[in-house]
Amino acid sequence: MTSYLTQAKFDELTAELEHMKSVGRAEASAAIAEAREKGDLSENAEYDAAKDAQGLLELKISELSKILSNSRVLKAEELDDSTVRVLSTVKIKNTKTKKEFVYTLVSEAEADLKQKKISTTSPIGNSLLGKEVGDTAEVTTPRGSMTFEILDISINL
Repeated sequence: MTSYLTQAKFDELTAELEHMKSVGRAEASAAIAEAREKGDLSENAEYDAAKDAQGLLELKISELSKILSNSRVLKAEELDDSTVRVLSTVKIKNTKTKKEFVYTLVSEAEADLKQKKISTTSPIGNSLLGKEVGDTAEVTTPRGSMTFEILDISINL
């Protein structure tokens, strides 16, 4: 599955991957070597913990490499604001409560509710995709069904 990222997020993930590959791997190797020096490996909890940490690091490296290899960097000039898409900033109104919200739709890798960035795979994000200003989106959540009216669509990268 393709992940659509901003250039900033792509650069951030690339730097994180490089850090894990260089510094993270070196630290994991040093921790294993230190634990190995402490004697019998069959009863060495420190050695087991260091090996487990190394395994987790390699898993994270693998997952991040997969995300980056399947990602596409989007630029604002490539995007159309006539319909809701990845990286659209959408102003919506709950038709029942009349409360308004502004969210930017992003890939799962960039989702951060505190920054009002929601994933396109989330219930709200998925229901908004392809909609135009004036359309309504029906969202099914664990708390029930909600309807949102699309008030505005813009591209703000």
